[in-house]
This record gives sequence, structure tokens and C-alpha cells, in this order.
Amino acid sequence: MDGTPRRAGRSSPEEERIPFTYEFRVPAGQGAERLDVWLARMLPHASRTKVQRAIESGHVSVNGRTSKPSYRIRPGDLITCTVYRLPPMELLPEPIPLDIVYEDAYLMVINKPAGLPTHPGIGHRRGTVVNAVLHHLGLRQPIRIETELGDEEEDEGALFSSEAVRPGIVHRLDKDTSGLLLIVKDAALHAVLSEQFAQRRIHREYLALVWGRMPEKADSSQRVILERRGHGIIDAPIGRSPRNRKAFAVVPSGKPARTEYWVLEEYPIVSFLRLRLHTGRTHQIRVHLSWVGHPVVGDPLYGGDAIRVTPPEPRWRRCAERCLSFLSRQALHAYRLSFLHPVTRQWIECEAPLPPDMEAAIAELRMTAQETELQSPGAGRQCVQPDGEFLPAARCR
Repeated sequence: MDGTPRRAGRSSPEEERIPFTYEFRVPAGQGAERLDVWLARMLPHASRTKVQRAIESGHVSVNGRTSKPSYRIRPGDLITCTVYRLPPMELLPEPIPLDIVYEDAYLMVINKPAGLPTHPGIGHRRGTVVNAVLHHLGLRQPIRIETELGDEEEDEGALFSSEAVRPGIVHRLDKDTSGLLLIVKDAALHAVLSEQFAQRRIHREYLALVWGRMPEKADSSQRVILERRGHGIIDAPIGRSPRNRKAFAVVPSGKPARTEYWVLEEYPIVSFLRLRLHTGRTHQIRVHLSWVGHPVVGDPLYGGDAIRVTPPEPRWRRCAERCLSFLSRQALHAYRLSFLHPVTRQWIECEAPLPPDMEAAIAELRMTAQETELQSPGAGRQCVQPDGEFLPAARCR
């Protein structure tokens, strides 16, 4: 066969990818050329780097034998190459329960639990909010997603970041962030609400547990703009991390990002914050809080999954350990969502209560604070009221 692919068997190390085998006979008159260079030209949607990996992994043979990328091909050589492609992309409606906070004929707001991805992505084509919403709206047949993407990892990322695989999703929440998510039922309204997000007319507020106490005064780093004690702004650009392609970081070349916070409760080891997004960068709250030295408790990607402060006494270390045991993810919850309804022109404001894991961690902190307060008055919990004054826990409401 001359460059004709044939289906090969499944290969578990390639996860969901389907192997295709190509066979090429080097034609007469072909000059000496590196194997990787020639194959990259012959294979559709394949880069030289991808071909080199295939050769080094033993997926390419010349005349029945494995070879090296630098091998010089000759006329008459039979070259066999196995490449791995994504199976056809389909959106499958699935009967996944949804906690619906608000719904009308045009849109809906759900309270997403931690662990549920917003839309299909690498490693989870099913079991997402999109799959659940399709089923909720009455669809039962899979929806085929047409794409001309090849087998590159970059193409796979492009597929899962395209609008085609997330119908109705106006914004997203990280898989392990819980809380309110806005979904449109009418495709024509998607652009309207997306424009509201772009113009920052949709208000989103979060609750989070972070390690340590937030700054009480400005420092030379200027990483936090203090409005007053217990109220600050983190204004720093966010872009892809140069050290970890799955993470983001504060980088000079990043996009503008602004996060505002208020301290609700403060403990010797942890602070309970309310946060407002003024921009919507990926992982924004998690990146900003980690950057100022107060990562979200339980966050494995940004350094919050270990105790990040020195507890003042053993009881607080035990408390920190128990808090981590309650949280198998970052303690971040999208609790309030407010927006102008694109059809009725009514102002909609939704709230979602704290999930049980964060409730359990806060209860542990409050109990430890009460024990400390009995022995050392003033050394336990403090709270901040709307006027910014810190008051004893008993006066917090």
C-alpha cells in the first residue's frame, strides 16, 4: 500500500486514541533524506516532533525493523508508521443530576458540585455539566462534532477549547471549584451574555479558605493594594506558567487580572475570604492568592495542599491537618452570581450555600478558636464587619 491507512487494534497506553497504521513505499528517484523529515511531510497533520516521538517509541519501522529518526531513506524502502488519533467527537446526553438554582425558558443557573467538569476536555469526554444539561433539555441522541483536526496534542487542546464542545456554557468553573454556573438554552443569547461578561456587567463572588492571615499593611512588594484592613485588591497580569504548561502564573506578558477580597473570618492559620472577580482569567483567584503567599487551602496545583503556616500551638496544627482531611480539592466556592436577564431585563441575583466540605473545615476552625479563646482571650477567631473593623467572634453575624 502507498500511504494508505488501516485501522489497528486498541492500545491501552494511548487511552482513548485510536491507532491508524500507514504504509509507504519510497519511490524510485527519491534522494537520501532523514526518515523523520520525510515522514513529517508524508503524514497528514503531523509535525516533525510528533514523528520523532513515534519513531523513538517504536511505532515506525523500515523494512520490518525499528529505526532511528536520522535514518536516510532509500528508494524501495517499506516504511510502516502507526499514529494515534482521537476517536470521532460526540456530545452524549447523560442523566446526571443537576442542582438548579434558577431556570426559565431562556437560561438556567446551576450549583455545580466539586469534581464535576464544566465541559468535555482531555481525559473526560463524558460526565460533565454539558452532558447533564443536554439530557435535562430533552436530548437523547449523541451530537457529532465535526472537526478537521489531526493527531497533534495541540489540536486536541484546540478541540476541547472550542465552542463546539461547550454549547450553552457562558463561563466556566474549574473541575474542583464548586458553585454557581450560568448556562443559556438559546444560542442567540450566548453572545449577549458573553458580552456582559466581557464588559464586566456580570458580577461573580466567591468564598475561599486560604492559608495564613492577609496583609494588615502595605509592604514594599506592592503585591496587595490595601483599601483598609481586611479589604484589598490584587492586580497582576496572568498568563501561562513558564514552568508548568497545565498551570498559570503572574507573568509580565500576561493579560490584566484584578481580584478584590474581604476578610470574613481570621484565624491563626487560615483566613476565610469573600472575593470578587473584576476579570475572568483561568485560575485567576487561585493564581493571585498563591502569588501573594496565601494559596487556597487544599489546592494541589498552586501549593495549598500542605500546611503553609507555622501553627502557634499543637491544637492549631491538629486543626490544620483536620481541615486538609475534609478537603480533597481547593476550598473555593462560587457563591453569588448577579446579572441582567437578556430577555426580561430583570436583575437576577443567585446565591449557593457553602458545600459540606468547606462547612466542615470552617466548623473545625471555629471550634478550635473557641477552645483557644477560653484559655487565651483574644487569641482565637476574629471577624471583620462591612465597615472594616475587626470584632470579637461573638459579635460576628
